[in-house]
Amino acid sequence: MDNIQNRVKALHDLLNQYGYEYYVQDNPSVPDSEYDKLLRELIDIEEAHPELKSPDSPTVRVGGEVQSSFEKVNHDTPMLSLGNAFNEQELRRFDQRIREQVGKVEYMCELKIDGLAVSLKYVDGRFVQGLTRGDGTTGEDITENLRTIHAIPLKINEPLSFEVRGEAYMPRSSFIRLNEEKEKNDEQPFANPRNAAAGSLRQLDPKLAAKRKLSVFLYSVNDFTDFKATTQSGALDELDRLGFKTNHERARVDDIEGVLAYIEKWTNQREQLPYDIDGIVIKVNDIEQQDEMGYTQKSPRWAIAYKFPAEEVVTTLQDIELSIGRTGVVTPTAILNPVRVAGTTVSRASLHNEDLIRERDIRIGDSVVVKKAGDIIPEVVRSITERRPEGTLPYSMPTHCPSCGHELVRIEGEVALRCINPKCQAQLVEGLIHFVSRQAMNIDGLGTKIIQQLYHHEVIKDVADIFYLTEDDLLPLERMGSKKVDNLLKAIDDAKANSLEHLLFGLGIRHLGVKASQVLAEKYETMDRLLEVTEEELVSIHDIGDKLAQSVVTYLENEDIKALIEKLKNKDVNMVYNGIKTSDIEGHPDFKDKTIVLTGKLQQLTRKEASAWLELQGAKVTSSVTKNTDLVIAGEDAGSKLTKAEKFGTEIWTEEQFVAKQNEISS
Repeated sequence: MDNIQNRVKALHDLLNQYGYEYYVQDNPSVPDSEYDKLLRELIDIEEAHPELKSPDSPTVRVGGEVQSSFEKVNHDTPMLSLGNAFNEQELRRFDQRIREQVGKVEYMCELKIDGLAVSLKYVDGRFVQGLTRGDGTTGEDITENLRTIHAIPLKINEPLSFEVRGEAYMPRSSFIRLNEEKEKNDEQPFANPRNAAAGSLRQLDPKLAAKRKLSVFLYSVNDFTDFKATTQSGALDELDRLGFKTNHERARVDDIEGVLAYIEKWTNQREQLPYDIDGIVIKVNDIEQQDEMGYTQKSPRWAIAYKFPAEEVVTTLQDIELSIGRTGVVTPTAILNPVRVAGTTVSRASLHNEDLIRERDIRIGDSVVVKKAGDIIPEVVRSITERRPEGTLPYSMPTHCPSCGHELVRIEGEVALRCINPKCQAQLVEGLIHFVSRQAMNIDGLGTKIIQQLYHHEVIKDVADIFYLTEDDLLPLERMGSKKVDNLLKAIDDAKANSLEHLLFGLGIRHLGVKASQVLAEKYETMDRLLEVTEEELVSIHDIGDKLAQSVVTYLENEDIKALIEKLKNKDVNMVYNGIKTSDIEGHPDFKDKTIVLTGKLQQLTRKEASAWLELQGAKVTSSVTKNTDLVIAGEDAGSKLTKAEKFGTEIWTEEQFVAKQNEISS
């Protein structure tokens, strides 16, 4: 047994050394095959002798048991956010405030990694717990997922007890590989590496997190008591010495001019990095000066984050492609010479509509400026007319539908061209895709490519046909094995039980969105009662206007639609509202019967999650600020809605205040 224990220790030492060389120093001394062989040997020993497996064994990197949920845990000291600066003037004001308070300072400049903030707790040199930032006071325990990140040491060489904080991120190479896999599986790809990293660390199955190949950069400790460092730069050097991975592109500068030079350098060179950054963090380097300056309620006074402006790049517009949506709207899309914008390669960008193309005089063959609206959606900003090739003609939208050939119309008061042929194949396919989407019937596994194959092979012609699919229909499709077919048929069967509002939204009635579907389903409770409703009745309902009322009644009076509903009933698709009634929601007095608007970018939860939670508390979530709005919850980069709320004197909360209230109510 002693020999086995000695071998286990030797394997630990070798695997930790090789892992450190590969994942932290980026300088491997052995090939991957050697590491894999030793890891396999250790796994075999631990399977034969479970008592020899320790919490810091290198084998935990492959992921442990599936968890049922993430526990909420309070941080020992709050994880505060940083104030933001968006231009040189704001940075100089920050510098002036610093010098007025503490005199001459030295600054530490660090790259702002675009990932997920995490806190790692070590006790006697062993990694024992890892938390997300959460609301800054309380985070989620994602320890098992963080153990799968090789750049996080499970044990350090000194028996120190402290918290180290940093940013978990997904390298661009891992992001590209992950999205390629998602596309192969007909799954929605991640929009950017930050979302992918956050989604990976919130997987309940650590084995899935392990496959995502995340990394981490550590940038601070919460308590300097056991550290010999007296500066931020010294603390980072100490973290390096202990075996942590820090970002070595940092720089110590003497004044604000040095800060501006560092920002200019990385604004120009950010695309050369193998990971995404969204700004620069500037900190007073001396820790005593940091302590002297202290903190506001939300952020340290001695640090600020400079945020990069929306990146604009130039490329060539190769073509304009037209797509037909489920309501017949013709949408032009720019086909671009591929170019990297804000961390991802872009080859397509929105052109919105015919009016925009004409106003901006955008032509095929132009050099165009492209940016990502909200750092997410690529769009063409303008053409560079001085580079325009000779003979380039203004773009003209077609007069007939590119899918079915039917004449296109422009309805009065609308900017979009529309195909009004109810049998247009493009519209029918888009309608099927909408029906199975997440907010509609949410049929997992029935993606765009499968829908297109089923339609073009004439297996399905309408949404009801989905519930008549058999194994024989699905097996001949590309990449459809028996197990995948079984899972898909089960998902289709499960969808039959969805509450009525999901079916209503899935049917794609013009002007009927998620919220109005919920309102109608809750009020009328069954599809049969809805089929008898009149325009006058609908218009009397709050949130249902004339256009929507007319659209719903016209749709449900159609004999083909009545036949479709009967076809769905014959396959036991639920036609009854089985959700929670607003009148039955007890709610919370801080939110019940309040009109609330969400604006700006939320970092800790999605807009959908926030809206759903507020509605469970009895609130009414609307999209526009009026004099009747009770509360506005503002995330980052909140714009005109926030300005309007300030003008009306409406109560305004930050996202941090909202999340803190959520936690208070939930505790």
